[in-house]
Amino acid sequence: MKIRVLVVDDSAVMRAVLTEIINQAPDMEVVGTAPDAAVARQKVKETSPDVLTLDVEMPNMNGLEFLDKVMRLRPMPVIMISSQTAQGSETTLQALELGAVDYVAKPRGSLAGLPISYAQEIHEKIRAAHGARLKVLRAAPAEPHPVAVARPAPAATSAWGDRVVCIGASTGGTEAIKEVLCRLPANMPGIVMVQHMPEMFTASFARRLDSLARIRVKEAEQGERILPGHAYLAPGHSHLEIRRSGNGYVCELLQTPPHNRHRPAVDVLFNSAAQHARGSAVAALLTGMGKDGAQGMLAMRRAGAWTIGQDQESCVVYGMPREAAQIGACCEVAPLTQVAERIVAALQGGRRVAAHA
Repeated sequence: MKIRVLVVDDSAVMRAVLTEIINQAPDMEVVGTAPDAAVARQKVKETSPDVLTLDVEMPNMNGLEFLDKVMRLRPMPVIMISSQTAQGSETTLQALELGAVDYVAKPRGSLAGLPISYAQEIHEKIRAAHGARLKVLRAAPAEPHPVAVARPAPAATSAWGDRVVCIGASTGGTEAIKEVLCRLPANMPGIVMVQHMPEMFTASFARRLDSLARIRVKEAEQGERILPGHAYLAPGHSHLEIRRSGNGYVCELLQTPPHNRHRPAVDVLFNSAAQHARGSAVAALLTGMGKDGAQGMLAMRRAGAWTIGQDQESCVVYGMPREAAQIGACCEVAPLTQVAERIVAALQGGRRVAAHA
């Protein structure tokens, strides 16, 4: 049976483009379209869609308001269609907090002659959304830190030596990463992270995390030293690697071709940690579709790192952690609410595994 999709967008052109793209896939079909929330409400009743694509910016009732009503009254998998602007990315992050499964960035410029990869992305995200767990992931109870209030001082570099934490995620990862970071204490060793998202979105995401976590969070910069009490998010335009620098590490940004069709890619980060941090690293692979990060995590485990995979029950999409578990890349598997605790335990207990080829 085909996946039934309802397309909601105030642009007639975008509705037509999405309809054509979705109907190209043999396993899905558009059962209706709507230009605004009022029509969408009626179409939801008439068509009972399996997945909803929802424009962020609509007249009368915006996408966030409509999403909130949908998730409270008739929960269903929702994919946001977002403009690649600062305002669009902020709104999309709010939509993910409200329960949207994923988002697709609107193409820049002309909608004519879109690349095949754009259609493939939409098809993959609809399939993943159809099988996703509809669970609104709430952050750990942590109040946003007002700018005027100083955070606790992180541990001195020597306290952690060359320890480093690596985190990777994709679909459902914005809420999962937030959950993990908000549960971590301020005195952590440096953290490096990859979340699959475009450039404008990573900037907004880093700012949002920084406002919530005890740890300072920012986008990684080329050559930047990885400091305790800080987390560095790969920018959407580049792969992130770590390199040795004295007793610590620095960030290396690479605009080399996509890996596993992603840039940034989790595998690129994890492989660099396997090479340069080896048994000094702890890694966590969180929710996401596909297999990015699995082979890199296996390389880390073989190099002596302690590796943690998110469990199936707490994943929005159990793809990447499943691949890692299946190939023996995980030292342990844990629910999302315990991942931060397991990271800290691995660091405090000095957990490392015997490196082997």
